[in-house]
Amino acid sequence: MPRRRDVDGQRERLSAATWAVLAEQGLGGLTLRAVAERAGCTTGLLMHTFADKRALLLHARTLLHERAARRADAAESAAPDPAGRLRAVLLRAACLTPADREDARVWVAFLAAAASDAELARAHRENNRVFVRRVERLLGEAHPDLPRVQRAARARGLVALVEGLNALAAADPATYPARAQTTAIEEAVRAATS
Repeated sequence: MPRRRDVDGQRERLSAATWAVLAEQGLGGLTLRAVAERAGCTTGLLMHTFADKRALLLHARTLLHERAARRADAAESAAPDPAGRLRAVLLRAACLTPADREDARVWVAFLAAAASDAELARAHRENNRVFVRRVERLLGEAHPDLPRVQRAARARGLVALVEGLNALAAADPATYPARAQTTAIEEAVRAATS
């Protein structure tokens, strides 16, 4: 009797390998061969699941978005009040731990690739806008009297702060340690909600 392939397990191994190669070697190191070697399979098997490098990148971005959304949901549900929920979500999105720096390196690699690829750029915009909408909603809950136009502008500013800190901390954690990032985010939340 022929063996059935463990498609989900195979995809999970390939996803983990893609993630690891991007985090360790960046965009320049992301090749089908590098991912296949990391996953312990052939490039043929890899290409059966992901047709090309773009497909690998899109999958990595989807994983990053899903992971970030789960973390944001958990941070939001654990916070005691509206301002606390906003603060918790922004801090959870920040690059405060070595694992967060790995996520940030994957995000930066994806963003670099998206700069010259319309499909990757579209995926980035869609995922970023989901985060902006969440922050805008939380800001509205924390500061209900804030006019919608100001709320939208402040939400974009908060997201830009966090994502800018992530990019900088991914490359230079000594200059942007967790404490400095936390202080910047907390001050920004206080300013945005006052």
